[in-house]
Amino acid sequence: MYEFLTTVNTLVWGPPLMLLLIGTGVLLTLRLGLLQITRLPKALALIFTARNAGHGDVNSFQALCTALAATVGTGNIVGVATAVKAGGPGALFWMWLAAFFGMATKYAEGVLAVKYRSVDANGNISGGPMYYIEKGLGKKYKPLAVLFAIFGILTACLGSGTFTQVNAIASITTVTFGIPALYTGILLTVLVGFVTIGGLKSIAKVAAKIVPLMSVIYVATTVSLLLYYATEIPAAIALILHSAFTPTAAAGGFLGATVMVAMRTGVARGIFSNEAGLGSAPIVAAAAKTKWPAEQGLISMTGTFIDTIIICTLTGLALIVSGVWCGDLNGAAMTEQAFASVFPLFGKHMLFLGLVLFAFTTIIGWNYYGERCVEYLFGVRAILPYRYLFILLIASGTFLKLETIWILADIVNGLMAFPNLVALLGLSGVVVAETKRYFSYWDKVHCRKQRFKEIKNSATAYDN
Repeated sequence: MYEFLTTVNTLVWGPPLMLLLIGTGVLLTLRLGLLQITRLPKALALIFTARNAGHGDVNSFQALCTALAATVGTGNIVGVATAVKAGGPGALFWMWLAAFFGMATKYAEGVLAVKYRSVDANGNISGGPMYYIEKGLGKKYKPLAVLFAIFGILTACLGSGTFTQVNAIASITTVTFGIPALYTGILLTVLVGFVTIGGLKSIAKVAAKIVPLMSVIYVATTVSLLLYYATEIPAAIALILHSAFTPTAAAGGFLGATVMVAMRTGVARGIFSNEAGLGSAPIVAAAAKTKWPAEQGLISMTGTFIDTIIICTLTGLALIVSGVWCGDLNGAAMTEQAFASVFPLFGKHMLFLGLVLFAFTTIIGWNYYGERCVEYLFGVRAILPYRYLFILLIASGTFLKLETIWILADIVNGLMAFPNLVALLGLSGVVVAETKRYFSYWDKVHCRKQRFKEIKNSATAYDN
């Protein structure tokens, strides 16, 4: 089974998907005028200043936190470790490249999600690729929308949403405290059930509390580790850049890697972590209270920046500067060794806290993604049965092998990306038009404010 899944994974994540993922990001980057650079300050500001003036189920900050809950997960700790272990330090460069162009992709997804969202029979917002494929590209493309929804359910139930996260939590709990995986699985099942039965608003409230806290804790701990190894950082960056274009020789427990392996693992793990191009994040972006598609697109774009450019980079550098990437360990155990090299007393406990919180929020975020796909295919009556099925799947993830789980997750993630990327290419003109409309409006507002300020200052000067 493992060999079969490896073969399938190689086919799915072959040159066609790699070119489609990067190519879509490049095209959108060019058509949007490097928006991920020029508009990043505004996007970051909108996280806290968005007016939330439109119709929706949650505010823009909660929508972003829910999306980050699903993206900032084991991919940032275990995924980066497995990528560096398989592809060498050069894999981190390909993560960066995928994230840079992925920011434009994530922006486009957010724009289209709000543009083509609808309301289900329960009065809740429904949106995402299945809706902008059908409503944007037209009815004749509905089979593509159906395929996306099917792959979305498979990813939620067999990939990003359950097995990878549960296995990671169970593994690090056993390593850190010696607690059997069975007990961890039972506790997780109860906690996930408690949160997810309440639907999006319950998930969003939990995510808005946990995501900022866990991100600050993990970033602060990792930055402290990097400060300890500060003198090694320049050499680590040089090694990353060199290894991205040159085969990495075997060293210690590292078996060596070609450039193609570094590229494939870096892009695959990067996409697994930030989900740009997969079409998952726009499902919750559609539920944001906003009347401007481009505004939510900008907020969605920051998710990729935070997830990969910041958190994955910190993890990758920690693994390289500490030298643990050359050892025999893999996954969470490798990252734990890096933390323990600087914080021998509480390093593993900090990593434990970060990984558990990351993975738990990913589970509840993906529960919602799968739910919206189920609703699209079968209607609102299927939502509750799906939630119960998802909860039952949680416990089974503790008994699968790490390598098998990650390959299975990569396969369903890749399949999910194909229909979404086709839609993004076909609707790129709509994204550009919505972007121009939004910034044209706000440029006029800014001009009015500036003119009013000038008049007010002139009147004040005259009075004086």
